[in-house]
Amino acid sequence: MGNCCAAPADPEKKRAKKKTKEKRPNPFSIEYNRAPAPGLVVLKNPTGRDIGSRYQLSNELGRGEFGVTYLCTELATGKQFACKSISKKKLRTPVDIEDVRREVEIMKHLPGHPNIVSLKDTFEDHAAVHLVMELCEGGELFDRIVARGHYTERAAAGITRTIIEVIQECHKNGVMHRDLKPENFLFGNKKENAPLKAIDFGLSVFFGPGERFMEIVGSPYYMAPEVLKRNYGPEIDVWSAGVILYILLCGVPPFWAETEQGVAQAILRSVIDFKRDPWPKVSDSAKDLVRHMLDPDPRKRLTAQQVLDHPWLQNAHKAPNVNLGETVRARLQQFSVMNKLKKKALRVVAEYLSVEEVAGIKEMFEKMDINQKGQITFEELKSGLHKNGYQIPDADAQILMEAADLDGNGTLDYGEFVAVTIHLKKIGNDEHLRKAFSYFDRNKSGYIEIEELSDSLADDLGPNREEVINAIIQDVDTDKDGKISYEEFAAMMKAGTDWRKASRQYSRERFNSLSSKLMKDGSLQLQSQGR
Repeated sequence: MGNCCAAPADPEKKRAKKKTKEKRPNPFSIEYNRAPAPGLVVLKNPTGRDIGSRYQLSNELGRGEFGVTYLCTELATGKQFACKSISKKKLRTPVDIEDVRREVEIMKHLPGHPNIVSLKDTFEDHAAVHLVMELCEGGELFDRIVARGHYTERAAAGITRTIIEVIQECHKNGVMHRDLKPENFLFGNKKENAPLKAIDFGLSVFFGPGERFMEIVGSPYYMAPEVLKRNYGPEIDVWSAGVILYILLCGVPPFWAETEQGVAQAILRSVIDFKRDPWPKVSDSAKDLVRHMLDPDPRKRLTAQQVLDHPWLQNAHKAPNVNLGETVRARLQQFSVMNKLKKKALRVVAEYLSVEEVAGIKEMFEKMDINQKGQITFEELKSGLHKNGYQIPDADAQILMEAADLDGNGTLDYGEFVAVTIHLKKIGNDEHLRKAFSYFDRNKSGYIEIEELSDSLADDLGPNREEVINAIIQDVDTDKDGKISYEEFAAMMKAGTDWRKASRQYSRERFNSLSSKLMKDGSLQLQSQGR
């Protein structure tokens, strides 16, 4: 939902661009689908309605799926904060609204902790929800590791301890994070001893003793096997931390494949590779902790307290201070720079979807909803899909229904129907990728050149701009002609090395469907029987 430490963008340029864009109604937006009279109310008890009376918003710091994060100055004191402004037009379904509401409730509920970003104030006006939070200026986790130039097992132990302490604090207060990944940890300032802070609780939930969850959310590479099986509890946070630890020690994720189904199957197999470089240099104690954090059986997996009690973390100051090598540093840098390009490309795709892809969906929903109850039954869905030209087998229609029926009531409301329709329209197809490619190919030469890439990513690059751009070109430019063709761009976007943030929509549409397929072909049942 926005990086509160990215390089500030030029706000005047942003505003000028926005003025030239044609504003058209978005059929997914709440305003479009609700009676206009009372307006949408998201927060229960905001600090106020007029954020401008207390704070001045200036440079853009980051941009996410729902909103923009700005540098924010308190008028009375001159102190600086980060303000995440979430556009109500982006809150397309009741689930989106509930996410924002719950994120605020969770941040208010969690007690002050040095490694969790604090929420100072909340405002809500007719257009947006504004969350004023602690400003983290120290950069992303992997960016700092790359910048240091010397990275050791001891440093990885210190980072892991912090992440586990955050998990422990959350679990102690009845909160399951559900989306732990490197991008969600930022340093508080640019000092060497800056605290590492967890910043995003957008997918977090409250939980009670023994409570189980079915909703598939989070980011594919960090999902625990029981998430794919739709039966999980807070143990999934330790699994995600184990994935981060594995990446910290070797630079690549433990469960990798060229396709989403391959990633899911690798997670379910849970086979950990300790042979690749630099694992021979890593201590046995570190490997032992990784194994126990990535135990596919959540009952045997270590709790947060047990991880903190593990000898490797208990003796973190004695962990080897030997450089893990340039290979790890190079892999972590690739992780970081590829994220910047892919997030930008997906943002372009999302902008097109908001005005083009949604045409006719509301009308289709109303036609299928024969009884005008605001809910579509399976029979209505099946019949309606056939009438609209989607000749899919009943069994596949049932998979779609189950994947989108988030509340499990056997019918689809409008928000759930949107997920089905987007899935059928195959978001991310070549047409959308070509639009994203055209955004970068500014001189329309048919290639993304170094200067174009640098200009397009200007808002996302730090001081080592040239190094970052060259790393992207080197990785994506497979024929080594110094520029990126459409085929190379499309391959990058579709490849298994897609580290992008997976939103709730992405998880629901893609991994829910994927887990259904795996259940259908027996992969999940076999895995369950073997545990």
